[in-house]
Amino acid sequence: MGKKTSKNMQYKGEIEKAETNLADLHERGTDAIGKSWGEVREQLLTPEERAASNLRVAMMMELVNARAEKGISQKKLEAMSGVRQPIIARMEKGYTNPQLDTILKVLAPLGKTLAIVPIEN
Repeated sequence: MGKKTSKNMQYKGEIEKAETNLADLHERGTDAIGKSWGEVREQLLTPEERAASNLRVAMMMELVNARAEKGISQKKLEAMSGVRQPIIARMEKGYTNPQLDTILKVLAPLGKTLAIVPIEN
C-alpha cells in the first residue's frame, strides 16, 4: 500500500470517527454547531469567504495536478521556479495564502498561468 493510499485511509477514518461522534451528540440531544462541515461552513463564513476559500482550493488542486502530470517533484519545481520547496508544499496543502507573484513563479515552469474570466452563475 502506497503512502498516499495510507494517508487517504487515515483521513477517511478520521472523518468517520468525527461523523460517529457528531451522530452521538445528536442522539443525546446535545447541540453541536452543525450536522456537517458544509453546514458549519455556511454558519461561520460569509459568501465572500466561502468563494475565496473555494478559489484557493481550486488553484492549489490545479497546481498539484499540473505538477503530477509533468512528473515533477516539489524539489525539482523549486529549482525551476526559484520558490523554495517548503513553500511549494505549504501552498499545495493550503497552509499558506501565497502572493500572486509566488503563484505565477510556480505555475510558469508547469506551463500554466492565471487568467481573468467572467464568473459563471
